[in-house]
Amino acid sequence: MSMMSLDAAAQVMREEMRRTVKQYSLWYLVQGGLMILAGILALIYPAISSVAVVFFIGWLLIFSGVFQGISLIGARHVPHFWLQLISVALFIVVGALFLRNLGESLLTLTLLLIVFFLIEGISKVIFALTIRPFPNWGWVLLSGIVGIVLAFLLWASIPVSAWCVARDRTDL
Repeated sequence: MSMMSLDAAAQVMREEMRRTVKQYSLWYLVQGGLMILAGILALIYPAISSVAVVFFIGWLLIFSGVFQGISLIGARHVPHFWLQLISVALFIVVGALFLRNLGESLLTLTLLLIVFFLIEGISKVIFALTIRPFPNWGWVLLSGIVGIVLAFLLWASIPVSAWCVARDRTDL
């Protein structure tokens, strides 16, 4: 029985991860480009109504989840594939809930975002801690921590957020 050293196993895993990321890098670029385009459009047209924002965020989440899911098609052998698949499902489900009833989504937007940021943050922290020997694992950890902190900040400001959303709903 041949035993591989920890360093050799880590090197094999690093090379496999690099190969997989390189293989699907186009999908990652497409997803990132669409998210950048959506952000620029949001900055250019700040006067869009609350309903349009909910509609936009709903479709953005769905498309983002679909593209992330497409990027996972041939990546079943990648470590923590199931955590990434849960992330894909979360993107698509939250986006569909936004689109289901735009008027009521205005009232539930804050709570949905809290759940989304919390679960996404926790999954990234778990993923970062499991890939800790790899370079740049700290950026994944930081991303997860920022998501968790954002969820708690939104939770702490829920009365103010709910008032703003309820006030906007009267314009419907």
